[in-house]
Amino acid sequence: MNENEENKKVVLIVDDEQTIVDMLRYNLEKEGYKTLEANDGETAVEMTLEKKPNLVLLDIMLPKMDGLTVCKRIRQTLNVPILMISAKDEEIDKILGLEFGADDYITKPFSVRELMARVKANLRKAEITEKERSETKEEKEQEEEKNNIIVVGDLSLDLNRFEVKVRGEVIDLTLREFEVLKYLANQPGQVVTREILLEKVWGYEYYGDIRTVDVTVRRIREKIEKDTSNPKILITKRGVGYYIASK
Repeated sequence: MNENEENKKVVLIVDDEQTIVDMLRYNLEKEGYKTLEANDGETAVEMTLEKKPNLVLLDIMLPKMDGLTVCKRIRQTLNVPILMISAKDEEIDKILGLEFGADDYITKPFSVRELMARVKANLRKAEITEKERSETKEEKEQEEEKNNIIVVGDLSLDLNRFEVKVRGEVIDLTLREFEVLKYLANQPGQVVTREILLEKVWGYEYYGDIRTVDVTVRRIREKIEKDTSNPKILITKRGVGYYIASK
């Protein structure tokens, strides 16, 4: 295997419709990705944990184990980006639900161009995050402490550990949820539109669904707020966007 082959990103395609798998494989390989395939949920979990692909394209309706359960199982071990493929009538709230934590979703029927934009954006974001994580200990120690920890009121983000605390208690967030909080906490009190969050955190400008931002914010609130109906940390500016309350 030459060096170019070794450096290719690996995408696991999980779908029980072979025509869709073939179409996705063709287009992904055309874009320079390597592909793996699984036709049922159990195989998907096994392959993800064994092969550790760079991204998982995961259909919801699968034999043996549905896609949401697959997502949950993978999340228990790995933070690999998961892009859910759903039918039109499936609720985004369910797809990106608290207990599952998918990174993104796309609905059938979808255009190849849109799918490739989503794949590229999620891989790029994961790569940036991984680079930040793999900084050497020496490099981290050379940084000033104030640049590594953001504190706004009851909220504290440790950028080296990817750790969030609320009133001193460690909160378990996905990487995407952490990135949303980090972006907002870097500018407390400043309202950020959903479109900007979609571009800066998810990494795409034109293809994203604004509801993805709303559901992710709702998911974060379930974890950091005492009362989600009356949030004190992550605030909505109706009709505009979101901001972190500056105290």
